[in-house]
Amino acid sequence: MKLVIYFSAEGTTAKVAKDLAEAIGVETFEIVPEVPYSKGDLRWINPVARCNKEKFGKKDVPSVGKIENFAEYDEVYLGFPIWYAGAPNVVNTFCKAYDWTGKKIRIFATSGGSGIGKTAEKLMPYVPGAEIVDAKIVKSAKDLTE
Repeated sequence: MKLVIYFSAEGTTAKVAKDLAEAIGVETFEIVPEVPYSKGDLRWINPVARCNKEKFGKKDVPSVGKIENFAEYDEVYLGFPIWYAGAPNVVNTFCKAYDWTGKKIRIFATSGGSGIGKTAEKLMPYVPGAEIVDAKIVKSAKDLTE
């Protein structure tokens, strides 16, 4: 079974994730931080913004909700916006809570200008036992289904 999991800070990744799930006929699960991000929290040009403190402080960022039947999925589409050439800490923290053994992961990321870079390599410590089979920057679900 397949599942689309995503974190979206401002709605861009959510749209891609929902369109992708509809196109391939699967469910979605949204990673929602326990403490929602405000516009100020996401203002990366401010060195003391929450997103910067989390990333550079390597802080865990807890999320709400849980995928009860995660073991049933063998392929996961994992979407998020690129933050400092990788996944936001809330995604990494979420991933640490699950057993990824034997799962295939297809990363899709949205970005205002960054490439995919070493995003897959940076995610690997958080998804031990998984195989990342694809990682790409996308603008829409069509980038994943064509």
